Amino acid sequence: MFESMKPHLAELRQRLAISALAVLVGFIIAFTFHNTILGWVTKPLNNALVQVGKIVEKREMGTWKISGNEANASTGSGQAAKGNAPALLTDHAQSAETLHRTLKEASAATENPRLQKLLQQAASAAEALARNSRILRRALVAEENLTREKIDKKLREKSFNGMITTHQVGGAFFVALKVSFFAGILMAMPVILWQLWLFIAPGLYDNEKRMVLPFVVGGSVMFLVGVLFAYYVVTPFGFQFLITFGSFLYTPLINIEDYVGFFTKILIGFGIAFELPVFAYFLALLGLITDKTLKDYFKYAIVIIFLLAAFLTPPDVLTQLLMAAPLILLYGLSILIVRYVNPYRPEEEDEEEEDEFERAEREMEELERGSGES
Repeated sequence: MFESMKPHLAELRQRLAISALAVLVGFIIAFTFHNTILGWVTKPLNNALVQVGKIVEKREMGTWKISGNEANASTGSGQAAKGNAPALLTDHAQSAETLHRTLKEASAATENPRLQKLLQQAASAAEALARNSRILRRALVAEENLTREKIDKKLREKSFNGMITTHQVGGAFFVALKVSFFAGILMAMPVILWQLWLFIAPGLYDNEKRMVLPFVVGGSVMFLVGVLFAYYVVTPFGFQFLITFGSFLYTPLINIEDYVGFFTKILIGFGIAFELPVFAYFLALLGLITDKTLKDYFKYAIVIIFLLAAFLTPPDVLTQLLMAAPLILLYGLSILIVRYVNPYRPEEEDEEEEDEFERAEREMEELERGSGES
């Protein structure tokens, strides 16, 4: 028996070696572009951090604006006009300078010593008023700038500074290896599937061989659709919701190692979940299920779908709902596909019931004959 297994083991070893070599080549290529791959992986998270930062900043700015308006209202109309004080003082200084020049010219033009003295005193007072107005304006501007700096400092202290971090010395390197390995497997998947086909094809019948290619192509396409749905629909909305929750109390420092595992689990989970119509199609093709079968088990399928979503996704309710909703739609799509491939026929069920009834009658007759002979 062991001798008969040797050729199969040798072929299996050959197929595994070729698949491993393909993964190695894919890993080397992926590691060469690991920065680009990591940028693609972290893009949903970075976008979510930026969006949440804008939300937090907008809310903090609104809080400071409301506080400032309340303070102005509590100090009366004089304080409300404080923002216009520098402009008013500039106008007063210019008017005082104009008055100073006018009085000075009038003093030079008059010949009455007493009047000339009065005009000179008035010109000096106007000059002092202009000088004091400009000094007071500079003081007010300096005070406003200082207040603005204090507010900006407070906003910077309260601003959202979420970032991606690593807690290990070699964290970035190991993450690059991990991401490159997964990318290498994806790149080598056509070779792996081809080697698997070469290994199992000799043991299949012709009709089974014809079913394999559509199954592989359909499964690959639906897996890719699930991954893209997770990347472009689920992760942007899900990450932003999760980071926003509690962002006014905490600053998220996201560990890149944890994030890669979290991100990979979401993508693979959705890829597997989107295989439901493919499996339903081939089960119907084999005659194992009909559309009535799926309809009868719909309420049980809802429970199983939510359990599957809880198992395939990270432990947060939003991501589970984002997986369960399309799965329910895919279950409905599977019913339509199965109805086309292997629809339920009541007459066939009646024929099966008649066959069972006739078989039961024959068994009863045989038992009666056996008891009569004894």
